[in-house]
Amino acid sequence: MASSPSLLVLVALLALLWPAALASGREERTRIRVYVHEQFSGPNATVGSVAPSRLGDNSTFGEVGVVDDVLRAGPDPSSREVGRYQGLFAGADLADANYFSAITLVFTAGEHRGSTLSLQGSYTFPGDEVLERAVVGGTGGLRMARGVSLLKVVSTPLEAAVFQLDLVVFTPRRRD
Repeated sequence: MASSPSLLVLVALLALLWPAALASGREERTRIRVYVHEQFSGPNATVGSVAPSRLGDNSTFGEVGVVDDVLRAGPDPSSREVGRYQGLFAGADLADANYFSAITLVFTAGEHRGSTLSLQGSYTFPGDEVLERAVVGGTGGLRMARGVSLLKVVSTPLEAAVFQLDLVVFTPRRRD
């Protein structure tokens, strides 16, 4: 195992060299905007709690849920489907309604078809006007992705919600 000074030197070198890699053209920046269409109830519900909280006074701590929302090219429910927004969330704060989430964007159509992106982070419900999560990985054309995602509410029709999801993703430049 590396000693603490060695680890600090490694982290400092990476911090210095990573921007240089981007500037030298070794990385590509991709901006993606998709819309998450979520249905809360009924036979086509796309989100649900699978393990309600039973731990203490906070009604969300320990709650576990899953999501399998539709990703569309636009906010209209009839816009082209481009993939799925799949993952899980868990109440992870003893005091407040804060959740941890792990999400995979599975692109099934469009420019990024066959690729995935993995998002991870925490959020407060209700509360966060814009939910920011880290892009921690990807596959296919988005292999080894890193970056940031921003999710915000566009509309809340009856028993549903539409979110705008903006991503800035950095991937290693491919050598052809």
